Amino acid sequence: DQAVVLCCAGATKDMGKMLGGEEEKDPDAQKKEEERQEALRQQEEERKAKHARMEAEREKVRQQIRDKYGLKKKEEKEAEEKAALEQPCEGSLTRPKKAIPAGCGDEEEEEEESILDTVLKYLPGPLQDMFKK
Repeated sequence: DQAVVLCCAGATKDMGKMLGGEEEKDPDAQKKEEERQEALRQQEEERKAKHARMEAEREKVRQQIRDKYGLKKKEEKEAEEKAALEQPCEGSLTRPKKAIPAGCGDEEEEEEESILDTVLKYLPGPLQDMFKK
């Protein structure tokens, strides 16, 4: 019986709020909310500090492995590759090694014709006559 009475009492209070009645205001609500927000901030800071410590430990282990096997960090590799590309290459007067030589893409039509001629050479006689017309 008590559960039914409590249930109904809570329901009528909520019904009053839904119908536009005034909410009962907790005088300490603002203070409690501030404390809750502060607790959340503190937990977040602790979590970040914990993750930073864990990452530092992982990085220490990674560095030990790099030292043991003579490996380099990804950033170091990229920096060396970039420096190698910027350095003038021996034997090359004007262009870096990986640059495309001038005129490579200009003669597409001639290449297509020569490819077609090459294919036609290998076709049987009657098919060659069909494509030539």
